[in-house]
Amino acid sequence: MRSSLLIVFLVGLIAVLLGLLALGLFPPNPTPHAVEKVLPNTSFKTH
Repeated sequence: MRSSLLIVFLVGLIAVLLGLLALGLFPPNPTPHAVEKVLPNTSFKTH
């Protein structure tokens, strides 16, 4: 029982390490987004 748990843990650890290695070798392309600047509207002053 303990050896099967150890095998499952090691396989999961290897899968995570391979995933991190793949992300390091082939990083995803960043998608550019337009930046919108919003200025406060001070022309409408309510008292």
